[in-house]
Amino acid sequence: MDKPVASFRAGLMQAAVFVNTRKTKNGEVKIPSASFSKRYLEDGEWKSTTTLDKNDIPKAILVLTKAYDYITTTYHADRSEEPEESDAEAA
Repeated sequence: MDKPVASFRAGLMQAAVFVNTRKTKNGEVKIPSASFSKRYLEDGEWKSTTTLDKNDIPKAILVLTKAYDYITTTYHADRSEEPEESDAEAA
């Protein structure tokens, strides 16, 4: 998997932004996407999930909003340029 161009954290929540290249009949197109995960410790081992408890939702919204803001404000409309690499951390 390619390295994310940006990632955002709030507690155990993380959202990451990736830029994927897809081939179309008109050539290659770069499309940004976001992934989300929640880390948790089980029997001394760190694991990931996308299942949230009620109290996880505000932090999930925060990191996903930051990912959305990054994609919509940093990613260029012509999609011929990749966004600059960034690593930001939310409270």
